[in-house]
Amino acid sequence: MQIQITGQQIDLGSSLRSYIESALEGTISKYFEDAVKADVRIFKERNEAVAEITVHPVSGVLVRATGASGDPYAAFDVATNKVARQLRRYKNKMTDYQAEPVEMVAAAVIESDEEKEVVGDAPVIVAEMQAELPVCTVSAAVMKMDLEGLPALMFRNTAHGGLNMVYRRNDGNIGWVDPKNK
Repeated sequence: MQIQITGQQIDLGSSLRSYIESALEGTISKYFEDAVKADVRIFKERNEAVAEITVHPVSGVLVRATGASGDPYAAFDVATNKVARQLRRYKNKMTDYQAEPVEMVAAAVIESDEEKEVVGDAPVIVAEMQAELPVCTVSAAVMKMDLEGLPALMFRNTAHGGLNMVYRRNDGNIGWVDPKNK
């Protein structure tokens, strides 16, 4: 597995780097022997050290976690525990439910200058990006949203082929939007 460790506004010594590599390899290998890659970024935010971990355990799956503490080691440990919990949850769902593999469909959202509309003091909305829409079930979309730490996820529902969206509500529950086509 390829592990990339970066530090921003903080000096990562060889001791911390070796600690990160051994701990991350041990944690990920419990659940996935042939993980693709992992990225670790440690930086200062106010008076705390923050560790962000992004793991690609298998192709098409992304797990993200963040931890903060006064010490970089402790911040990394907090983030690693979150990654371990997410990997365990993903692995259990894959073995329990024999989840379908996620197929990606390219989608592009581009807004031209002619479509921009300014109303009073409202900000101009500009969206220019490409996104991959997973083709999956609702439960697989919720799992993907949780693993990637996203607030919302749009996907193509395998049940009927239409676009759906799942999102995390303010009360912590999951909302599901399934528009009806007329």
